[in-house]
Amino acid sequence: MSRFLSGRYAGFEAYTPGEQPQDRKYIKLNTNESPFPPAEKVTLAAAEESKNLNLYSDPECTLLRKAAAGVFGVEPEYILPVNGSDEILNMAFMAFCGKDAPIAYPEISYGFYSVLAGLHGIPAIELPLRSDFTIDHRDYVGLHQNIVIANPNAPTGLCLTLEQVQEIVESNPDNVVIIDEAYVDFGGKSAVRLVSRYHNLLVTRTFSKSHSLAGARLGFGIADPELIADINIIKYSTNPYNVNRMTSAAGVAALDENDYYLTNCGIIARNREYTAQRLREKGFYVTDSKANFLFVKNDVISGGALYSALRDRGILVRHFSNKLMDDFVRISIGTREQMDALLEAVSNILNS
Repeated sequence: MSRFLSGRYAGFEAYTPGEQPQDRKYIKLNTNESPFPPAEKVTLAAAEESKNLNLYSDPECTLLRKAAAGVFGVEPEYILPVNGSDEILNMAFMAFCGKDAPIAYPEISYGFYSVLAGLHGIPAIELPLRSDFTIDHRDYVGLHQNIVIANPNAPTGLCLTLEQVQEIVESNPDNVVIIDEAYVDFGGKSAVRLVSRYHNLLVTRTFSKSHSLAGARLGFGIADPELIADINIIKYSTNPYNVNRMTSAAGVAALDENDYYLTNCGIIARNREYTAQRLREKGFYVTDSKANFLFVKNDVISGGALYSALRDRGILVRHFSNKLMDDFVRISIGTREQMDALLEAVSNILNS
């Protein structure tokens, strides 16, 4: 650190993204990317729009909002396109939280929540999971605090029911409830249908996982227009042209090709169940994930050792140093061939 860094960031721990190593070719099962390429129409749309990169993008994302509205089943004014769902989370924390407006979230969840709370000086209320890693939704009912919950949760992959989400939102009418649906297309139930009923509900979505656009950085906030207007204050004060031309064009095309992506999500879900069963047969504890990853452990090898042994064999998974989940690794779901390569490597490791 230089001597110029503001003192308020002294000792601050930034978010650690998943590895993107360049030293060799790996089977990447560590960052929950889709193993499938974008639809051809998507890449063609992005290439065509690249001819206009000398011009700013539309700050209102008019065409993208209209296309998203058709897929999500809401009016365009309920939708705010963003530069990946991390941006909508950041802007929502800034808009609705503060020193006197804490944010509550599960103790084991997406690591960005605690980072954002620390970055903005927001008091955080971290609620423990049950022993089986499920969220007890009753911990959030009538909490009277701002809340953010990933559903399915990360890195466990476990879901709340839509009825449980509704109870949380309904019982905290004077606070904003953020439901982070980064992985909902792989087996969860979306709360988007509730945004027109509850003015305090913000649903966040990303196209990084289910729509093969991790490299394009595209996400959405979906909420009552008054909440969207609040977040737009932050957007237009920080990054008004937040979705670039190529990403916006790719997003419109991806929404038009939604069936292609949902088919891919179905394949990934089947590969997830196949891999989970095979790992259980090898003695692993595997949560009942509804995301595009598995959260697993085996009592004969530590999470760190399994991560290292797989890396040595050219397979990347994610290991978290957090003591609450140090025994586990998170395995992204790829193609059947990739999962078979993983299973073979795991067998070799356990038998070595």
